[in-house]
Amino acid sequence: MEEDLPTEFDLIVIGTGLTESIIAAAASRIGKTVLHLDTNDYYGGYWASFNLEAFRKYLNSSATQISTAVEAINNNFLPLQAQPTLVRNVQEQWYNFTEKGDVDGWNREKIEQEFRKFNIDLVPKLLYARGSMVELLISSNICRYAEFRALDRVATVWDGRITTVPCSRSDVFTNKEVNVVEKRLLMKFLQSCVTYEEDSEAKEELDGKTFLEHLQSHKLTPNLTHYVLCAIAMGNARTPCREGIAAVKKFLMSLGHYGNSPFLFPVYGCGEIPQCFCRLCAVFGGIYCLNKAVEGIHFEQCNEGLKYDSVKCGKQNITSKGLVVGQGYMSRAVFSKSTPAEGAAQKLCGNLARAVILTNVPLGGASQNPGGGGVAIMKLPPANNHQEGATILQMSHPSGTCPKAIYLIHVTTLAVTENPEEDLKPYVAQILSKDYLPAPEITNENASDTESESVNRENTSSTILYEAYFNIPSCLACAENANFSLPVGVRLVCGPYHELDYDQSIEQAKTVFHEIYPDEEFLPRAPDPEEIIIGEEEPVPDQGDSLQDSNEPVDNASECRELESESTDAQEAKEDAVDKAEECTEQK
Repeated sequence: MEEDLPTEFDLIVIGTGLTESIIAAAASRIGKTVLHLDTNDYYGGYWASFNLEAFRKYLNSSATQISTAVEAINNNFLPLQAQPTLVRNVQEQWYNFTEKGDVDGWNREKIEQEFRKFNIDLVPKLLYARGSMVELLISSNICRYAEFRALDRVATVWDGRITTVPCSRSDVFTNKEVNVVEKRLLMKFLQSCVTYEEDSEAKEELDGKTFLEHLQSHKLTPNLTHYVLCAIAMGNARTPCREGIAAVKKFLMSLGHYGNSPFLFPVYGCGEIPQCFCRLCAVFGGIYCLNKAVEGIHFEQCNEGLKYDSVKCGKQNITSKGLVVGQGYMSRAVFSKSTPAEGAAQKLCGNLARAVILTNVPLGGASQNPGGGGVAIMKLPPANNHQEGATILQMSHPSGTCPKAIYLIHVTTLAVTENPEEDLKPYVAQILSKDYLPAPEITNENASDTESESVNRENTSSTILYEAYFNIPSCLACAENANFSLPVGVRLVCGPYHELDYDQSIEQAKTVFHEIYPDEEFLPRAPDPEEIIIGEEEPVPDQGDSLQDSNEPVDNASECRELESESTDAQEAKEDAVDKAEECTEQK
């Protein structure tokens, strides 16, 4: 029989996405009672990671979902969506192993047998070494709950070839794709970005100018312009100048902190990040219920309209002082007023076209991926009149996300149509192949007169073994793109943004937390386990007390001598045991 939950909390959070998890952890850390609910049987929502079998089941459930009518508020009760975080427009395809045969020893059955070794992110991200997420993990001491590895490679496509981008000073001077003059130009420009300080004079100079125009004004060659614009600033031809310079500065300031790379990646996938915050919340008393039916929200009438009252969870009505709801749970009926947004367009969450692809060869071949590949990033410029380019992340076995000798490729861009495969096709075609092209053999006839020597050339063509495409939708508020009013006590948070790091999600979590608790510190440092004292600490006797309870004097010198003799005896016994072990080893 299912146990009943407490009926009163300071805060109820519905959904275990990243933003919700950060808010829950921050509230629990300052001593608030937190109930964290999720109708899914896994953590993370749209931020989750799955093994291959679970990932395909998730896609299948998304593809077969039945669209339900928009729920309205009846009798001051709003029903919530039962399946809030499903993806849309799912397409899935395997390589034709039956007709074309195995690819480097891989076939569908063998890949499916290795399903437990995959950790596939719905929304893969990287962490800047000097970014807001790394700073938050360190300042709050949550970093101890996860393991990270440095990025192994930054790549791009230039002149039809996949090349490695020189990022650090050592990379620039050892790169063979850049001549001596270009190396000096590049180093000079990067140094100017690092020392750039934004003042009124610089603001006037850069306003109304794109970053591409700024690069061209420094007389950088086309290949250097491409490297800096796409692979270092992660921008495009429309990126504003000041935004591009700030991105380059952030990239360069992150270099060298954790290896020769500006980025970190969580081992076993980005689904670990929301769980880190959930662990901290639970450590400080937060209660978690996954796969929990949350029927809806009760409201009551007040002067301002509707006011949040309680959450109906199973047979219980659970009250709280505040309510935070993640993406996908609520319908538009919760908006009391909605008017079109005015002024500068804010960045909206979701609306992502995603591809998950398995290949047999790393991008550019094994020679460009030393050490097995690890984690690599590639940024491609916009194609087919798209506003944004595509971000490509490559994972290999050392990242903890796929088996050996197979590579996991993530492709992400903003959705343009309702067909994610068509949106991503111009980017996938630049780096991957649907046909298996084995490495050609080079015959060296000069090896001897009677026999020729065959040498295998490196295979640089990555064949698609499995591919899945889907869309991640925008949250309710961003889909409306409007100024709206919510019932008193209710706060909505967004899903994943189209950004490489987690900056906007963290900023929203901070904003919501300070709206609820304006005078509290956001996620103060959590103590290490050895720093936590359970119960009352035993009092330390004064050094001036020279008598025991029997009023007899304490012989501190004799006690010290006894301790020293015991320590000496233990050390001698340890040395005798080591000597005996060495004698036994020599006899054997």
